[in-house]
Amino acid sequence: QVQLVESGGGLVQAGGSLRLSCAASGRAFSSYDMGWFRQAPGKEREFVAAIRWSGGSTYYADSVKGRFTISRDNAKNTVYLQMDSLKPEDTAVYYCAADKLVRTTWYPRQSAEYDYWGQGTQVTVSS
Repeated sequence: QVQLVESGGGLVQAGGSLRLSCAASGRAFSSYDMGWFRQAPGKEREFVAAIRWSGGSTYYADSVKGRFTISRDNAKNTVYLQMDSLKPEDTAVYYCAADKLVRTTWYPRQSAEYDYWGQGTQVTVSS
């Protein structure tokens, strides 16, 4: 069983930045593809960003492209989400997720691809 623990959320003004971290337990982190999702009140969970196990490929939702950057440090079992130029519409609970299967074809935007989820961290952007 893999445990994922997010941190780094908080309250920030529009235009500000936050960096989320997701620390994973276990030795297999370096083989997991990882993703970030978010869920705003009254809305469905939506894809934000994802990164392949090697860090060689990244994926972004159109709404965050150019503002958010996903990265990982396999030596630290941690994946990051750097969020810049934050907007009030970015307010949500942010979740990291891990896909333990090695896939040739991966659909990172689909939550069903992921096997493990963290508890989430709240991000609130004030106008």
